[in-house]
Amino acid sequence: MNLSKKIPVISKEYVFQFVIITILFALWGIANDLTTPMVSTFKKVMPELTNMQASLVQFAFYFGYFFMALPAALFIRKYSYKSGIILGLLLYATGAFLFYPAAHYQSYNFFLVSLWVITCGLAFLETTSNPLILFLGNKETATQRLNLAQAFNPVGAITGLVMAQFLVIKEIKSDDYTPEAFKTLTSNELAGIRENDLGIISIPYIGLGLFVLVILVIICLTKMPKTAHEDKMSIGESFQKLLANKNYKHGVIAQAFYVGAQIMCWTFIFQYVDNINKTFGLELTATYYNITAMILFLLGRWIGTALMKSVNPSKILMFFGIGGVLCALGAILFQGMPGLISLISISVFMSIMFPTIYGIALKDMGDEAKIGSAGLVMAIVGGALMPVLQGSILDWGGSGFSDVQILGFIPEVNFSFILPLICLTVVTHYGYSTYKLSVKHKKTKNILVTD
Repeated sequence: MNLSKKIPVISKEYVFQFVIITILFALWGIANDLTTPMVSTFKKVMPELTNMQASLVQFAFYFGYFFMALPAALFIRKYSYKSGIILGLLLYATGAFLFYPAAHYQSYNFFLVSLWVITCGLAFLETTSNPLILFLGNKETATQRLNLAQAFNPVGAITGLVMAQFLVIKEIKSDDYTPEAFKTLTSNELAGIRENDLGIISIPYIGLGLFVLVILVIICLTKMPKTAHEDKMSIGESFQKLLANKNYKHGVIAQAFYVGAQIMCWTFIFQYVDNINKTFGLELTATYYNITAMILFLLGRWIGTALMKSVNPSKILMFFGIGGVLCALGAILFQGMPGLISLISISVFMSIMFPTIYGIALKDMGDEAKIGSAGLVMAIVGGALMPVLQGSILDWGGSGFSDVQILGFIPEVNFSFILPLICLTVVTHYGYSTYKLSVKHKKTKNILVTD
Protein backbone atom coordinates (compact mmCIF):
# COMPACT_ATOMS: atom_id res chain seq x y z
CA MET A 1 0.00 0.00 0.00
CA ASN A 2 2.79 2.42 0.88
CA LEU A 3 4.60 1.59 -2.35
CA SER A 4 1.53 2.46 -4.45
CA LYS A 5 1.29 5.85 -2.78
CA LYS A 6 4.87 6.66 -3.87
CA ILE A 7 4.12 6.10 -7.54
CA PRO A 8 4.01 9.59 -9.15
CA VAL A 9 0.82 10.51 -10.98
CA ILE A 10 2.92 12.07 -13.78
CA SER A 11 6.38 10.88 -14.82
CA LYS A 12 8.98 13.63 -14.32
CA GLU A 13 10.23 13.46 -17.89
CA TYR A 14 6.69 14.13 -19.20
CA VAL A 15 5.60 17.03 -16.97
CA PHE A 16 5.86 19.68 -19.70
CA GLN A 17 4.00 17.51 -22.22
CA PHE A 18 1.32 16.83 -19.61
CA VAL A 19 0.82 20.58 -19.10
CA ILE A 20 0.59 21.27 -22.84
CA ILE A 21 -1.91 18.45 -23.45
CA THR A 22 -3.94 19.51 -20.41
CA ILE A 23 -4.39 22.93 -22.04
CA LEU A 24 -6.29 21.12 -24.80
CA PHE A 25 -8.73 19.74 -22.21
CA ALA A 26 -9.56 23.32 -21.21
CA LEU A 27 -9.70 24.36 -24.86
CA TRP A 28 -12.48 21.96 -25.82
CA GLY A 29 -14.26 22.86 -22.55
CA ILE A 30 -14.46 26.44 -23.82
CA ALA A 31 -16.06 25.32 -27.09
CA ASN A 32 -18.51 22.98 -25.33
CA ASP A 33 -19.89 25.56 -22.93
CA LEU A 34 -19.70 28.58 -25.19
CA THR A 35 -22.08 26.56 -27.38
CA THR A 36 -24.42 25.26 -24.65
CA PRO A 37 -26.30 28.59 -24.14
CA MET A 38 -26.64 28.98 -27.90
CA VAL A 39 -29.69 26.68 -27.89
CA SER A 40 -31.76 29.28 -26.03
CA THR A 41 -29.95 32.19 -27.74
CA PHE A 42 -30.76 31.05 -31.28
CA LYS A 43 -34.37 30.49 -30.15
CA LYS A 44 -34.54 34.15 -29.09
CA VAL A 45 -32.82 35.51 -32.19
CA MET A 46 -34.83 33.21 -34.48
CA PRO A 47 -38.18 32.82 -32.69
CA GLU A 48 -39.58 30.83 -35.61
CA LEU A 49 -37.50 27.86 -34.41
CA THR A 50 -39.21 25.24 -32.21
CA ASN A 51 -37.48 24.03 -29.03
CA MET A 52 -36.55 20.85 -30.89
CA GLN A 53 -35.10 22.77 -33.84
CA ALA A 54 -33.08 24.99 -31.48
CA SER A 55 -31.68 21.87 -29.79
CA LEU A 56 -30.16 20.89 -33.15
CA VAL A 57 -27.30 23.16 -32.06
CA GLN A 58 -26.24 20.38 -29.70
CA PHE A 59 -26.99 17.69 -32.27
CA ALA A 60 -24.70 19.34 -34.84
CA PHE A 61 -22.05 20.01 -32.23
CA TYR A 62 -21.84 16.52 -30.72
CA PHE A 63 -22.52 14.57 -33.90
CA GLY A 64 -19.09 15.69 -35.10
CA TYR A 65 -17.54 13.52 -32.40
CA PHE A 66 -19.37 10.44 -33.65
CA PHE A 67 -18.57 11.16 -37.29
CA MET A 68 -14.85 11.87 -36.91
CA ALA A 69 -13.66 9.81 -33.91
CA LEU A 70 -12.87 6.61 -35.84
CA PRO A 71 -11.15 8.41 -38.77
CA ALA A 72 -9.14 10.28 -36.12
CA ALA A 73 -8.06 7.01 -34.50
CA LEU A 74 -7.03 5.56 -37.87
CA PHE A 75 -5.14 8.76 -38.66
CA ILE A 76 -3.07 8.67 -35.46
CA ARG A 77 -2.39 4.96 -35.98
CA LYS A 78 -0.84 5.76 -39.36
CA TYR A 79 0.94 8.94 -38.32
CA SER A 80 1.29 10.06 -34.69
CA TYR A 81 -0.46 11.58 -31.70
CA LYS A 82 1.11 14.95 -32.49
CA SER A 83 -0.18 14.87 -36.07
CA GLY A 84 -3.67 14.13 -34.75
CA ILE A 85 -3.51 17.09 -32.40
CA ILE A 86 -2.32 19.45 -35.17
CA LEU A 87 -5.09 18.37 -37.56
CA GLY A 88 -7.65 18.66 -34.76
CA LEU A 89 -6.61 22.23 -33.99
CA LEU A 90 -6.75 23.16 -37.69
CA LEU A 91 -10.33 21.86 -37.96
CA TYR A 92 -11.26 23.59 -34.69
CA ALA A 93 -10.00 26.95 -35.98
CA THR A 94 -11.64 26.46 -39.40
CA GLY A 95 -15.05 25.78 -37.86
CA ALA A 96 -14.73 28.83 -35.61
CA PHE A 97 -13.85 31.10 -38.56
CA LEU A 98 -16.85 29.78 -40.53
CA PHE A 99 -19.08 31.66 -38.08
CA TYR A 100 -18.26 34.86 -39.97
CA PRO A 101 -19.87 33.83 -43.30
CA ALA A 102 -22.67 32.09 -41.36
CA ALA A 103 -23.55 35.39 -39.70
CA HIS A 104 -23.21 37.26 -42.99
CA TYR A 105 -25.69 34.96 -44.76
CA GLN A 106 -27.91 34.74 -41.64
CA SER A 107 -28.21 31.00 -42.15
CA TYR A 108 -29.06 28.78 -39.20
CA ASN A 109 -27.94 25.71 -41.18
CA PHE A 110 -24.60 27.36 -41.90
CA PHE A 111 -24.10 27.88 -38.15
CA LEU A 112 -24.89 24.19 -37.58
CA VAL A 113 -22.29 23.18 -40.19
CA SER A 114 -19.72 25.47 -38.53
CA LEU A 115 -20.35 23.82 -35.16
CA TRP A 116 -20.03 20.40 -36.78
CA VAL A 117 -16.61 21.29 -38.24
CA ILE A 118 -15.44 22.51 -34.82
CA THR A 119 -16.34 19.19 -33.23
CA CYS A 120 -14.71 17.22 -36.01
CA GLY A 121 -11.57 18.94 -34.74
CA LEU A 122 -12.47 18.24 -31.13
CA ALA A 123 -12.93 14.55 -32.02
CA PHE A 124 -9.29 14.48 -33.13
CA LEU A 125 -8.19 16.25 -29.94
CA GLU A 126 -10.12 13.97 -27.59
CA THR A 127 -9.27 10.75 -29.44
CA THR A 128 -5.62 11.75 -29.21
CA SER A 129 -5.30 13.50 -25.85
CA ASN A 130 -7.15 11.07 -23.57
CA PRO A 131 -5.08 7.96 -24.35
CA LEU A 132 -1.89 10.05 -24.54
CA ILE A 133 -2.45 11.23 -20.96
CA LEU A 134 -2.88 7.59 -19.87
CA PHE A 135 0.63 6.82 -21.17
CA LEU A 136 2.41 9.75 -19.48
CA GLY A 137 3.19 7.75 -16.36
CA ASN A 138 2.68 4.50 -14.50
CA LYS A 139 -0.38 2.49 -15.52
CA GLU A 140 -1.37 2.15 -11.83
CA THR A 141 -2.07 5.90 -11.72
CA ALA A 142 -3.51 6.18 -15.25
CA THR A 143 -7.15 6.80 -14.24
CA GLN A 144 -6.06 9.27 -11.55
CA ARG A 145 -3.83 11.05 -14.08
CA LEU A 146 -6.68 11.34 -16.59
CA ASN A 147 -8.99 12.72 -13.87
CA LEU A 148 -6.30 15.29 -13.04
CA ALA A 149 -6.03 16.40 -16.67
CA GLN A 150 -9.82 16.41 -17.06
CA ALA A 151 -10.08 18.59 -13.95
CA PHE A 152 -8.98 21.48 -16.15
CA ASN A 153 -11.84 20.87 -18.58
CA PRO A 154 -14.33 22.66 -16.27
CA VAL A 155 -11.96 25.65 -16.13
CA GLY A 156 -12.44 25.94 -19.88
CA ALA A 157 -16.16 25.30 -19.46
CA ILE A 158 -16.51 28.19 -17.01
CA THR A 159 -14.55 30.41 -19.40
CA GLY A 160 -16.92 29.44 -22.22
CA LEU A 161 -19.98 30.25 -20.13
CA VAL A 162 -18.58 33.63 -19.08
CA MET A 163 -17.85 34.42 -22.74
CA ALA A 164 -21.39 33.38 -23.70
CA GLN A 165 -22.98 35.53 -20.97
CA PHE A 166 -20.98 38.74 -21.38
CA LEU A 167 -20.11 38.65 -25.08
CA VAL A 168 -23.39 37.25 -26.42
CA ILE A 169 -26.39 36.93 -24.09
CA LYS A 170 -26.01 40.39 -22.52
CA GLU A 171 -25.39 42.03 -25.89
CA ILE A 172 -28.10 40.60 -28.16
CA LYS A 173 -31.07 42.87 -28.76
CA SER A 174 -33.58 40.04 -29.24
CA ASP A 175 -33.53 39.40 -25.50
CA ASP A 176 -34.86 42.91 -24.85
CA TYR A 177 -38.27 42.07 -26.33
CA THR A 178 -41.10 39.89 -25.11
CA PRO A 179 -42.55 37.47 -27.70
CA GLU A 180 -45.56 39.78 -28.01
CA ALA A 181 -43.42 42.90 -28.55
CA PHE A 182 -41.27 41.05 -31.05
CA LYS A 183 -44.33 40.40 -33.23
CA THR A 184 -45.15 44.12 -33.44
CA LEU A 185 -41.80 45.06 -35.03
CA THR A 186 -41.60 45.93 -38.72
CA SER A 187 -39.75 43.65 -41.13
CA ASN A 188 -36.89 46.17 -41.41
CA GLU A 189 -36.57 46.38 -37.61
CA LEU A 190 -36.57 42.59 -37.33
CA ALA A 191 -33.93 42.30 -40.07
CA GLY A 192 -31.70 44.84 -38.33
CA ILE A 193 -31.97 43.09 -34.96
CA ARG A 194 -31.26 39.68 -36.49
CA GLU A 195 -28.22 40.96 -38.40
CA ASN A 196 -26.85 42.58 -35.25
CA ASP A 197 -27.44 39.55 -33.02
CA LEU A 198 -26.04 36.95 -35.40
CA GLY A 199 -22.92 39.10 -35.79
CA ILE A 200 -22.59 39.20 -31.99
CA ILE A 201 -22.92 35.40 -31.79
CA SER A 202 -20.03 35.00 -34.25
CA ILE A 203 -17.55 37.28 -32.43
CA PRO A 204 -16.43 34.93 -29.59
CA TYR A 205 -16.04 32.02 -32.01
CA ILE A 206 -13.80 34.04 -34.32
CA GLY A 207 -11.74 35.15 -31.32
CA LEU A 208 -11.51 31.54 -30.17
CA GLY A 209 -10.28 30.52 -33.63
CA LEU A 210 -7.40 32.99 -33.35
CA PHE A 211 -6.48 31.65 -29.91
CA VAL A 212 -6.53 28.08 -31.24
CA LEU A 213 -4.00 29.07 -33.91
CA VAL A 214 -1.65 30.31 -31.17
CA ILE A 215 -1.95 26.96 -29.36
CA LEU A 216 -1.32 25.21 -32.69
CA VAL A 217 2.05 26.97 -33.04
CA ILE A 218 3.03 25.94 -29.49
CA ILE A 219 2.10 22.31 -30.18
CA CYS A 220 4.14 22.32 -33.40
CA LEU A 221 7.19 23.43 -31.40
CA THR A 222 6.66 20.86 -28.62
CA LYS A 223 8.36 17.46 -28.80
CA MET A 224 5.85 14.75 -27.96
CA PRO A 225 6.91 11.40 -26.47
CA LYS A 226 6.50 8.12 -28.28
CA THR A 227 4.03 5.84 -26.55
CA ALA A 228 5.23 2.50 -25.23
CA HIS A 229 3.28 0.62 -27.87
CA GLU A 230 3.53 1.20 -31.57
CA ASP A 231 1.13 -0.06 -34.21
CA LYS A 232 1.98 -3.76 -34.20
CA MET A 233 -1.63 -4.93 -34.15
CA SER A 234 -3.78 -4.85 -37.28
CA ILE A 235 -7.06 -2.94 -37.31
CA GLY A 236 -8.98 -6.21 -37.62
CA GLU A 237 -7.23 -7.62 -34.55
CA SER A 238 -7.95 -4.42 -32.64
CA PHE A 239 -11.68 -4.65 -33.39
CA GLN A 240 -11.70 -8.34 -32.49
CA LYS A 241 -10.15 -7.69 -29.11
CA LEU A 242 -12.48 -4.78 -28.41
CA LEU A 243 -15.63 -6.70 -29.36
CA ALA A 244 -14.58 -9.53 -27.04
CA ASN A 245 -14.05 -7.09 -24.15
CA LYS A 246 -17.33 -6.78 -22.20
CA ASN A 247 -15.88 -4.18 -19.84
CA TYR A 248 -15.06 -1.97 -22.82
CA LYS A 249 -18.39 -2.43 -24.62
CA HIS A 250 -20.36 -1.61 -21.47
CA GLY A 251 -18.06 1.37 -20.93
CA VAL A 252 -18.96 2.78 -24.37
CA ILE A 253 -22.67 2.47 -23.54
CA ALA A 254 -22.18 4.09 -20.13
CA GLN A 255 -20.18 6.91 -21.72
CA ALA A 256 -22.94 7.65 -24.26
CA PHE A 257 -25.54 7.89 -21.49
CA TYR A 258 -23.24 9.98 -19.29
CA VAL A 259 -22.53 12.55 -22.01
CA GLY A 260 -26.24 12.71 -22.79
CA ALA A 261 -26.98 13.49 -19.13
CA GLN A 262 -24.26 16.12 -18.93
CA ILE A 263 -25.31 18.01 -22.03
CA MET A 264 -29.01 17.92 -21.10
CA CYS A 265 -28.37 19.25 -17.58
CA TRP A 266 -26.18 22.08 -18.84
CA THR A 267 -28.29 22.95 -21.90
CA PHE A 268 -31.79 23.00 -20.48
CA ILE A 269 -30.92 24.80 -17.25
CA PHE A 270 -31.66 27.95 -19.27
CA GLN A 271 -35.23 26.82 -20.00
CA TYR A 272 -35.58 25.60 -16.40
CA VAL A 273 -34.62 29.05 -15.07
CA ASP A 274 -36.84 30.83 -17.62
CA ASN A 275 -39.79 28.80 -16.36
CA ILE A 276 -38.98 29.64 -12.71
CA ASN A 277 -38.78 33.34 -13.60
CA LYS A 278 -42.14 33.21 -15.36
CA THR A 279 -43.87 31.12 -12.69
CA PHE A 280 -42.58 32.91 -9.59
CA GLY A 281 -42.01 36.41 -11.02
CA LEU A 282 -38.24 36.28 -10.48
CA GLU A 283 -35.34 37.62 -12.54
CA LEU A 284 -32.74 34.88 -12.15
CA THR A 285 -29.85 34.78 -14.64
CA ALA A 286 -29.43 31.22 -15.89
CA THR A 287 -25.78 31.65 -16.86
CA TYR A 288 -24.78 32.40 -13.26
CA TYR A 289 -26.38 29.17 -12.10
CA ASN A 290 -24.70 27.30 -14.93
CA ILE A 291 -21.35 28.77 -13.85
CA THR A 292 -22.15 27.63 -10.29
CA ALA A 293 -22.77 24.15 -11.69
CA MET A 294 -19.36 24.31 -13.43
CA ILE A 295 -17.64 25.34 -10.18
CA LEU A 296 -19.32 22.44 -8.38
CA PHE A 297 -18.27 20.18 -11.26
CA LEU A 298 -14.66 21.34 -10.88
CA LEU A 299 -14.81 20.86 -7.09
CA GLY A 300 -16.25 17.38 -7.52
CA ARG A 301 -13.51 16.50 -10.04
CA TRP A 302 -10.75 17.49 -7.61
CA ILE A 303 -12.40 15.66 -4.71
CA GLY A 304 -12.94 12.55 -6.83
CA THR A 305 -9.34 12.60 -8.09
CA ALA A 306 -8.07 12.84 -4.49
CA LEU A 307 -10.33 9.99 -3.36
CA MET A 308 -8.94 7.74 -6.09
CA LYS A 309 -5.62 7.63 -4.25
CA SER A 310 -7.22 5.26 -1.75
CA VAL A 311 -10.64 4.27 -3.13
CA ASN A 312 -11.43 2.04 -6.11
CA PRO A 313 -12.47 4.28 -9.09
CA SER A 314 -15.45 2.00 -9.88
CA LYS A 315 -16.73 2.37 -6.33
CA ILE A 316 -16.48 6.16 -6.56
CA LEU A 317 -18.30 6.06 -9.91
CA MET A 318 -21.11 4.01 -8.36
CA PHE A 319 -21.65 6.34 -5.38
CA PHE A 320 -21.38 9.49 -7.48
CA GLY A 321 -23.93 7.95 -9.83
CA ILE A 322 -26.37 7.38 -6.96
CA GLY A 323 -25.93 11.00 -5.88
CA GLY A 324 -26.63 12.21 -9.43
CA VAL A 325 -29.81 10.12 -9.68
CA LEU A 326 -31.15 11.56 -6.39
CA CYS A 327 -30.43 15.14 -7.51
CA ALA A 328 -32.12 14.52 -10.88
CA LEU A 329 -35.18 13.26 -9.00
CA GLY A 330 -35.19 16.50 -6.99
CA ALA A 331 -34.97 18.58 -10.20
CA ILE A 332 -38.10 16.79 -11.45
CA LEU A 333 -40.24 16.87 -8.31
CA PHE A 334 -39.28 20.17 -6.64
CA GLN A 335 -40.51 23.56 -7.88
CA GLY A 336 -38.64 26.86 -7.84
CA MET A 337 -35.28 27.22 -6.11
CA PRO A 338 -35.23 23.73 -4.48
CA GLY A 339 -35.54 22.20 -7.94
CA LEU A 340 -32.87 24.51 -9.38
CA ILE A 341 -30.47 23.70 -6.52
CA SER A 342 -31.06 20.00 -7.18
CA LEU A 343 -30.34 20.54 -10.87
CA ILE A 344 -27.03 22.35 -10.40
CA SER A 345 -26.00 19.83 -7.72
CA ILE A 346 -26.05 17.04 -10.31
CA SER A 347 -22.79 18.52 -11.62
CA VAL A 348 -20.93 17.55 -8.44
CA PHE A 349 -21.70 13.90 -9.10
CA MET A 350 -21.18 14.00 -12.87
CA SER A 351 -17.71 15.48 -12.36
CA ILE A 352 -15.63 12.29 -12.33
CA MET A 353 -17.75 10.25 -14.71
CA PHE A 354 -16.22 10.86 -18.15
CA PRO A 355 -12.55 10.25 -17.29
CA THR A 356 -13.37 7.46 -14.84
CA ILE A 357 -15.49 5.54 -17.37
CA TYR A 358 -12.74 6.19 -19.92
CA GLY A 359 -9.99 4.89 -17.65
CA ILE A 360 -11.95 1.82 -16.53
CA ALA A 361 -12.98 0.91 -20.08
CA LEU A 362 -9.43 1.14 -21.45
CA LYS A 363 -7.77 -0.52 -18.45
CA ASP A 364 -5.00 -3.01 -19.32
CA MET A 365 -5.29 -2.36 -23.06
CA GLY A 366 -2.34 -2.40 -25.40
CA ASP A 367 -2.27 -1.29 -29.01
CA GLU A 368 -6.05 -1.62 -29.34
CA ALA A 369 -6.38 1.40 -27.03
CA LYS A 370 -6.19 3.78 -30.03
CA ILE A 371 -9.27 2.27 -31.67
CA GLY A 372 -10.83 1.78 -28.23
CA SER A 373 -10.37 5.47 -27.54
CA ALA A 374 -12.25 6.26 -30.74
CA GLY A 375 -15.23 4.18 -29.58
CA LEU A 376 -15.39 6.11 -26.30
CA VAL A 377 -15.18 9.43 -28.15
CA MET A 378 -17.87 8.27 -30.60
CA ALA A 379 -20.02 7.65 -27.52
CA ILE A 380 -20.17 11.43 -27.13
CA VAL A 381 -22.96 11.17 -29.73
CA GLY A 382 -25.19 10.75 -26.67
CA GLY A 383 -24.81 14.52 -26.32
CA ALA A 384 -26.20 14.94 -29.84
CA LEU A 385 -29.24 12.68 -29.51
CA MET A 386 -30.49 13.19 -25.96
CA PRO A 387 -30.95 17.01 -26.05
CA VAL A 388 -33.12 16.70 -29.19
CA LEU A 389 -35.29 14.19 -27.34
CA GLN A 390 -35.52 16.48 -24.32
CA GLY A 391 -36.37 19.41 -26.60
CA SER A 392 -39.23 17.38 -28.06
CA ILE A 393 -40.63 16.91 -24.52
CA LEU A 394 -40.64 20.71 -24.10
CA ASP A 395 -42.72 20.96 -27.29
CA TRP A 396 -45.47 18.65 -25.95
CA GLY A 397 -47.88 21.46 -25.13
CA GLY A 398 -46.46 24.27 -27.26
CA SER A 399 -43.46 26.58 -27.29
CA GLY A 400 -43.64 27.29 -23.55
CA PHE A 401 -41.98 25.30 -20.76
CA SER A 402 -44.99 24.48 -18.58
CA ASP A 403 -47.79 24.13 -21.14
CA VAL A 404 -48.40 20.60 -19.81
CA GLN A 405 -48.46 19.52 -16.16
CA ILE A 406 -47.38 15.88 -15.77
CA LEU A 407 -49.35 14.11 -13.00
CA GLY A 408 -51.07 17.45 -12.46
CA PHE A 409 -48.14 19.22 -10.79
CA ILE A 410 -44.85 18.64 -12.70
CA PRO A 411 -44.17 21.20 -15.48
CA GLU A 412 -42.96 19.61 -18.71
CA VAL A 413 -39.55 21.30 -18.37
CA ASN A 414 -39.10 19.64 -14.96
CA PHE A 415 -40.37 16.30 -16.22
CA SER A 416 -37.93 16.40 -19.14
CA PHE A 417 -35.11 15.77 -16.64
CA ILE A 418 -36.31 12.19 -16.34
CA LEU A 419 -33.94 11.60 -19.27
CA PRO A 420 -30.78 12.59 -17.30
CA LEU A 421 -32.10 10.47 -14.42
CA ILE A 422 -32.29 7.40 -16.66
CA CYS A 423 -28.84 8.12 -18.11
CA LEU A 424 -27.24 8.45 -14.68
CA THR A 425 -28.87 5.18 -13.60
CA VAL A 426 -27.03 3.44 -16.46
CA VAL A 427 -23.72 4.98 -15.34
CA THR A 428 -24.37 3.90 -11.75
CA HIS A 429 -24.89 0.33 -12.90
CA TYR A 430 -21.60 0.40 -14.81
CA GLY A 431 -19.78 1.56 -11.68
CA TYR A 432 -21.45 -1.19 -9.64
CA SER A 433 -20.74 -3.99 -12.14
CA THR A 434 -17.08 -3.02 -12.68
CA TYR A 435 -16.55 -2.64 -8.91
CA LYS A 436 -17.90 -6.15 -8.35
CA LEU A 437 -15.59 -7.44 -11.07
CA SER A 438 -12.53 -5.69 -9.61
CA VAL A 439 -13.25 -7.11 -6.15
CA LYS A 440 -13.57 -10.58 -7.67
CA HIS A 441 -10.25 -10.20 -9.51
CA LYS A 442 -8.55 -8.96 -6.35
CA LYS A 443 -9.76 -11.98 -4.39
CA THR A 444 -8.58 -14.34 -7.15
CA LYS A 445 -5.17 -12.66 -7.21
CA ASN A 446 -4.83 -12.93 -3.42
CA ILE A 447 -5.68 -16.64 -3.55
CA LEU A 448 -3.04 -17.22 -6.24
CA VAL A 449 -0.43 -15.32 -4.24
CA THR A 450 -1.29 -17.29 -1.10
CA ASP A 451 -1.06 -20.58 -2.97
